[in-house]
Amino acid sequence: MIPHRSSAAKGAFWQAPCLVMIALFIAVGVNHWRSDGIPLVGDWSLEARVSDTAGNSMVIDLTEAEHLFLKDEVLFLDARSADEYEAGHIQGALSLPWQEIDHYFDGLFNRLDQGRTIVTYCDGEHCDLSHDLALFLKDMGFEHVRVLINGWSLWREAGLPTDSGA
Repeated sequence: MIPHRSSAAKGAFWQAPCLVMIALFIAVGVNHWRSDGIPLVGDWSLEARVSDTAGNSMVIDLTEAEHLFLKDEVLFLDARSADEYEAGHIQGALSLPWQEIDHYFDGLFNRLDQGRTIVTYCDGEHCDLSHDLALFLKDMGFEHVRVLINGWSLWREAGLPTDSGA
């Protein structure tokens, strides 16, 4: 006797979700037991994302950045492109475009003070250029490196001192 097509379809209908559940169970188990597993629950906030390799937050808020600026205890590094920097930047900031780090870094290295706080910035809450630049500087031995998230927009909107040009 030949089985009906409807019973074969019913079997497949139940087998597919069961296979998916088994695969999901295995994947979660393997992820749990791996030393480099992906955390299933975590802090995905901007502050948590912008941290150094030790997990320490590198974020500086606008108030603290302004305070350091007024005391002349900070060096701002603009991680945006040279064109964006020339169009406008934080007063006294140096241009160190992340996309062209190899071209610019050697020329600026002697101007970076090891003991001074360095604040990197770009524009937009989801701009990673400043974070990437900050991690690079940490790797180069600079200890006091911070990131001003959405730095250019925040600084400009707060009416703080800006410059334009090279």
